[in-house]
Amino acid sequence: MVEWSAIWVTVKLAAVTTVILLAIGTPFAWWLANHARASKAPLEALTAMPLVLPPTVLGFYLLILMSPNSTFGAWWLTVSGEALTFNFTGLVFASVIYSLPFMVQPLQSAFESLGKEPMEAAATLGARPFDTFRTVALPLCKRGFLTAIVLTFAHTLGEFGVVLMVGGNIPGETRVISIAIYEHVETFNYAQAHALSIGLLVFSFLVLFIVYTVNKRSPIRFS
Repeated sequence: MVEWSAIWVTVKLAAVTTVILLAIGTPFAWWLANHARASKAPLEALTAMPLVLPPTVLGFYLLILMSPNSTFGAWWLTVSGEALTFNFTGLVFASVIYSLPFMVQPLQSAFESLGKEPMEAAATLGARPFDTFRTVALPLCKRGFLTAIVLTFAHTLGEFGVVLMVGGNIPGETRVISIAIYEHVETFNYAQAHALSIGLLVFSFLVLFIVYTVNKRSPIRFS
């Protein structure tokens, strides 16, 4: 029996997280690439911390942060009427933090490799900063955007420790594929664990294959 509910929650979580990170990660990566100076190294280190922190450690502190007993958690409960812990909204909040480097780092690298020449050339022609970014930077950095979007989406699909700590295992609400696999293994239901695991393996290979293929076929052109 296919766990469509867990698959739907996982895909929805990955999609929402990717859209949010694209919105906040793009300006942040642009600022790191072009404007940050003395504060750049600390901010880069802070952004990259989810890459080296054990997911359970990050999940534990996020659980404390979002708890109704904390200042932030209590404020959110007052404003929204629901706690951040053990619901889908809390999963999104945790996933945005956990997947942040997978969006920011590829975009920052793409913006840094772009250089200032194309932007300065557009500015000399009278283009405003936003128009320059939209018509020059975005098209030339499309490979970076593709990589960032795909990696963020794929990484969020495989989250386990953080989502388990923050959201638990509530069917239809916080039960994602990785948690379902873990539960099936614990109950010796290896057939279901195999089915879900193979699906993630195939998907991960396909998205990475597409990224590498598209990047090789779409060289950056400056003329």
